[in-house]
Amino acid sequence: MALRNALDTWSSTQRRDAEGAIRSEQRVLAPHPVVEFTEQGARALGSRYWREVGLASRGMVRARASARGVELRLLGFGPTLLAFGRPEIALRDEHVSCRYPILGGLLARRAAGALTLAQRGSRQSELYAGVDGFYPRLGVRPGLPRWSGAPYEQIQRRAHVAIGRRYFGRLIAEASR
Repeated sequence: MALRNALDTWSSTQRRDAEGAIRSEQRVLAPHPVVEFTEQGARALGSRYWREVGLASRGMVRARASARGVELRLLGFGPTLLAFGRPEIALRDEHVSCRYPILGGLLARRAAGALTLAQRGSRQSELYAGVDGFYPRLGVRPGLPRWSGAPYEQIQRRAHVAIGRRYFGRLIAEASR
């Protein structure tokens, strides 16, 4: 399966609950695994995602790792846009994932939710990038009109979707070399 055909299987869904929490999922089928089913493979899913954030934003948003977790900062040293906890690794037969709890930041209304990056299957692998339980500061809030969430929809959601698609494409291309 060529890279272009693999990205043809890409899908993205998003839901918002009554309190304004977001659940966003992106999936794609890869012709083969892109990382090993090990702790190192799970960590590679995370580090490659953070690298893609920097590449997709042309360096405007950079990931900064620390003992506490990962912070996305404007230009790498500016304000913390989003803060994530330390990676939580899960390994099972033909499944590896790296989950980062969301701790806050300027783009978060509160500390809640997580970013999960995963790979399932040893032949044709499903790659997954999902955000669950995230309360975007720019999103719709309970009791406000739906249009009040336009900044999230037009900026933050679009960026997340674009980064996910680029991330999958790069994972598949690098594993195919």
